[in-house]
Amino acid sequence: MKNMAETADPETSVKGHPPGVGTEGGTIRVTRALRAEALDQEALLRAAGFEVVRSWKPQGLVRRLLVTWRHFLGLLFGALAVHVTTKPEEGGPKGLRFLLLWVAALPGRLFVDRTLRHQPFPIQLRRRLERLGPTYIKLGQILSLREDLLPRPITDELKHLLNRLPVVPLSVLVGIIERDLRQPVEQLFLSIDPIPLGSASIGQTHKAVTLDGEPVLLKVVKPGIRQTLERDARLLRMLGAVAQLIIPRYQPRQLVNEFCAYTLREVDLRLEAENAEIFAGHFADVPDVVFPRIHRQFCGRSVLCMEFFDGLSPDSPQALDLPEEERRHLTDLGAMSIIRMLYRDGFFHADLHPGNLIILPGPRIGFIDLGMVGRLDEDLRRSLMYYYFALVMGDGENAARYLTAIAIPGPDADPNGFRRDAVDIALRWKRASNFREFSLGQLILQSLSKGAEHGMYFPVELVLMVKALVTFEGVGNVLLPGFDVAEVSRRHIRSLFIDQFSPLRLLSEGMRGVPELVDAMAKMPLLITDGLRVLEKFAHQPKEPPLSGLRGTLIAGCCLVAGAVAMGFRSPWPVWTFLFLLAFVLAVRRK
Repeated sequence: MKNMAETADPETSVKGHPPGVGTEGGTIRVTRALRAEALDQEALLRAAGFEVVRSWKPQGLVRRLLVTWRHFLGLLFGALAVHVTTKPEEGGPKGLRFLLLWVAALPGRLFVDRTLRHQPFPIQLRRRLERLGPTYIKLGQILSLREDLLPRPITDELKHLLNRLPVVPLSVLVGIIERDLRQPVEQLFLSIDPIPLGSASIGQTHKAVTLDGEPVLLKVVKPGIRQTLERDARLLRMLGAVAQLIIPRYQPRQLVNEFCAYTLREVDLRLEAENAEIFAGHFADVPDVVFPRIHRQFCGRSVLCMEFFDGLSPDSPQALDLPEEERRHLTDLGAMSIIRMLYRDGFFHADLHPGNLIILPGPRIGFIDLGMVGRLDEDLRRSLMYYYFALVMGDGENAARYLTAIAIPGPDADPNGFRRDAVDIALRWKRASNFREFSLGQLILQSLSKGAEHGMYFPVELVLMVKALVTFEGVGNVLLPGFDVAEVSRRHIRSLFIDQFSPLRLLSEGMRGVPELVDAMAKMPLLITDGLRVLEKFAHQPKEPPLSGLRGTLIAGCCLVAGAVAMGFRSPWPVWTFLFLLAFVLAVRRK
């Protein structure tokens, strides 16, 4: 099996030790001298081709605000400059409009770098996010998933932010580990590999060995990241509110709020530990689907220690050399796992891609990097299950109906137009002959993109669900060319669908309402007594003529009509003014 250093997260992927670079045994033995080896570690990392940083120092709020606004304005003027320089036949401005926009773009030279001035807008956006630091890199990574809201050229360019990111020397991380776990590092681990297995925007991972000799994966939040994220979250919410006024169609405020919520949870590694344990509990009855075991004694807010999975990446050449029967078993396991996460448990891996899947001996499938999870409430989970069931059964009409019901209509929404387009897309997918021509993932993504055109928006959980399905479909076609995700999904989703309406489940759901029913029955005599008392009170009131309450209203109406007639025949103004005032007084009078 290939070492996990070659199967890490694409966002965090690193190659491991290059030829001729490394230490004895590939690790550094943990001693007090480890801190003095910082310069040697930096040289080792640079020799391995990494960019090295020691920390991200949070800027003061005012300075950070100015820097962020400068890049934000630069992006706006950059987009304007690109639009002005676009040829009229390609959709650019012409005539007086061109002149006005050209004059408006002149101040942009103060904000737009020469290196970016003539770049397409998607490249400008990516480059500015990179310059703003880890918070905005993470934002770009999440925006790259929102193909339902953003144009395809932008999401494609933002996917470049998933490449290898700067690393922090191990000597710096040791201080974080000791502060978080309140013990000297040599009393915790026998050795730690100085070359990280992965480096993400928030943390990085290293292989380590405990004092008992067990290999583990150590994940540490980079220094200064938490403070930077919290400060940037405040600024991003301000920018999101401004952007909402400029480009409301793309829902920037919603995107920013989603990002802040998910990212601030991701910097607390205790939550990732809890997620791993929840997943393990949900799949305790499936031995071929595994999640890393958490070593709680080595975990804290900034440190996570878990079981080390030594396996194959699904897209590695070694995985393709597995027997066809094993590869078929793995794709079936993947379908079952994702369908159970989404439509049975409502708790799913929200950052799923090939780097977060490991093929283990058996074969078994392992899920890693569980910091970002999605949760579906009961109603949304059921609606999404009906939608997916209709899709894989080839029922485009019902699938479009369920998707329309899930959508959140905007002020100018066109639900009927969206439903028609969703049906057309489903029919195209049904006619497609293979995955490459038109995949199920493309079907769902195109349907969501049509939603934005018709003013229909979707909860972020739906987009994360689509990402999981797209990943599964892509990995399945790598492992098993010609893989049909709908065919493989049918058996699992049908079983789940039937279970949804089983008498035992319906009885169980009915029993949930028993306490409220018993409470209502206990209050019933009191409610009946109060109701009878009210009826008795009305029964003893003197009866009034049927139209007595309308007397004042009728007279007021007559005065109003008389005043209108008087004004129409040009009677003296005191006459019709008096009639209008009298009508008003009679109308507000009780009787």
